[in-house]
Amino acid sequence: MTYSNKETIAALNILLADYHLYYQKLRNFHWNITGPHFFELHLKFEELYEDAKLKIDEIAERILTLRAKPFSNYSSYLNHSNIGEPNPNLVDHEMVSEILKDQEILLNQLRQVAEKAEDTKDDGTLDITGTYIGELEKTSWMLNAWNQRN
Repeated sequence: MTYSNKETIAALNILLADYHLYYQKLRNFHWNITGPHFFELHLKFEELYEDAKLKIDEIAERILTLRAKPFSNYSSYLNHSNIGEPNPNLVDHEMVSEILKDQEILLNQLRQVAEKAEDTKDDGTLDITGTYIGELEKTSWMLNAWNQRN
């Protein structure tokens, strides 16, 4: 199957929207975590949203590098993201489970971007997606290990 650069850009914009919703969800959880795991998860959610913030900028800059316009308003993010807004009443383990689901969505979208970029020999996008996939798989593994119940 042959993809055009436009398809890579469209997939990158969806990834950008996904990362924006993921970022905001992490901020929500960072602000609203309570209970015995407060300190641990408050710091972890901050670490994760700081990482997401950097990725948002890099994805938008990649879209610009490809001579296109990145989504830049919340209505676009909400309309295109595969990630939904969170339930406001989640507790610690539920928050982590929600983040794990979102990370799987991000991984799937990253793989879609990579598939489109590979076919058009877009090495810059492939480099970014490969790095993000490896990092996110490791983060997901660690959160999943934390979230195992005894």
